[in-house]
Amino acid sequence: MTTTDTHRGSAVAAVCAGFGRDVDENLAQIGALIDDARQAGVGLLALPEACLGGYLSVLGAGRDGNHDEAPEDLPPVMDIDGPELARVAAMAGDMTVVVGLCESDGGSRYNTAAVVTGDGVLGAHRKVHQPLGENLYYAAGDGFGCVDTPAGRIGTLICYDKAFPEGARALAVDGAEIIACISAWPASRTATSASIEDDRWTKRFNLFDAARALENQVVWLASNQYGTFGKLRFVANAKVVGPGGDVLATTGVEAGMAVAELDVPSALATARRAMFHLRDRRPEAYPSALATAEPFSPVGEGHA
Repeated sequence: MTTTDTHRGSAVAAVCAGFGRDVDENLAQIGALIDDARQAGVGLLALPEACLGGYLSVLGAGRDGNHDEAPEDLPPVMDIDGPELARVAAMAGDMTVVVGLCESDGGSRYNTAAVVTGDGVLGAHRKVHQPLGENLYYAAGDGFGCVDTPAGRIGTLICYDKAFPEGARALAVDGAEIIACISAWPASRTATSASIEDDRWTKRFNLFDAARALENQVVWLASNQYGTFGKLRFVANAKVVGPGGDVLATTGVEAGMAVAELDVPSALATARRAMFHLRDRRPEAYPSALATAEPFSPVGEGHA
């Protein structure tokens, strides 16, 4: 666990840990992490993407460049009102916890982040942006929104969502004080590095975290899976980023919990005292085509 006491107030934390298919084992691990967080004075805890039931065991192109590597199995589906999240809520008590799961609406699967407290599920986000064939196994979410919690107004994103500034900006405009982006972010499967620390996807993961926090002047929590799962090797680097883009706490390439003690309203006010990126936006100058343009097709795909 790494901790920084940068401000007075309730602590926030992001977890780096590995989770597999055994849901009962996942719940026991989540309970232990919540207990550790409570001992550290944490009021808001972000757990990794797919921490209930595990992630996909492969992601991305096979060796010949095609999406031809099917996972050995799929994560178990759960209901937002089901017993698994009810157990997490009971363990959370007065803490706010962001937890990842494979949600089903009875027809489609969704990669979902749920925000829970002892009062139950306060809100949920279905992952909108799907990388490298994830759409073969999940339907996509269709929007972004915040939820009011005892820890403040929170927005959630999942993994690849962070690569698109529109999602984080939508949450910031909706009043997010804190954005929790939960991930199962793997290392690159091409041009791989022997060191996770030097991997190019590790660098991208960390760059997105700092940029999204800074451009929206929000507190940013980034959780991530740890270790390996199937053919995936995760980049770790769970962290708390302040509204100035500065990393307040990180696990680096190790498993653990990044904890930062800070007064969120005070941190936001300080960051926005001289420069206020949300107030100074000029929406009337931005082309509407940014929202309505057809998706770009890479060279060699979708062109006559």
